[in-house]
Amino acid sequence: MKEYFLSVSVSPLTYEEIITELRIRINEEKQSTIIAVNPEKVMTAQKNPEVKDLINASTFQIADGVGILLASKLKKGQVKERVTGVEMMSRLLEFAASDKLPVYFYGAKEEVVKKAIENIKNDIPNLQVAGYSNGYRKDEKKLVSEIDASGAKMIFVALGSPTQELWIKRNIDQLRNVLVFQGVGGSFDVFSGTVKRAPLFFRKLGLEWFYRLLREPKRLKRQLNLPLFLWKVLRDRGN
Repeated sequence: MKEYFLSVSVSPLTYEEIITELRIRINEEKQSTIIAVNPEKVMTAQKNPEVKDLINASTFQIADGVGILLASKLKKGQVKERVTGVEMMSRLLEFAASDKLPVYFYGAKEEVVKKAIENIKNDIPNLQVAGYSNGYRKDEKKLVSEIDASGAKMIFVALGSPTQELWIKRNIDQLRNVLVFQGVGGSFDVFSGTVKRAPLFFRKLGLEWFYRLLREPKRLKRQLNLPLFLWKVLRDRGN
């Protein structure tokens, strides 16, 4: 049962519950898409119906953002914990390695995606990497053909949102062998070490947004979406 915030869907599932459902869907050869949902994205969806449709059409809308968790508590919902995009990717990589599912990496700069794969392979040596491409390929048809021929069962697309979700929507029917699609934003930057994650203290308290704000004050305008989102959720008489 999904929850809705301002008519935007969120899956109230933990990492473990998502992996369990994915394993079932993979065994049934069903394709699954994973999209991260945070207050900023919900507010964007209020102005852009295409973004709202992209989110709501996904298989799993993960609660990436403390604002979603707070909104669920305010509405006495079922979202138990944050499920961040970068941590979801990490869990999926472990899952892919244990279940021998080849993965494909698409997006970011050449040096970033290569370094991310190198670091990931150091941590998960038995991971099967079907291939990779930087995010600057011009011939999309050729790229999709290469991915399809690679044998990948899982793909991580790092093009920024909603570009990555639109790419998945355009190409999912041509990638019938790929069973798990996740748009991962800047996660390759994190795995490559280009961008440092917030210290564990901030992550445990759900204050990664505050840590990023301290490091990048220019993010203040974006962070103002959080109080506006919570105010609108409280006033919303619908979903």
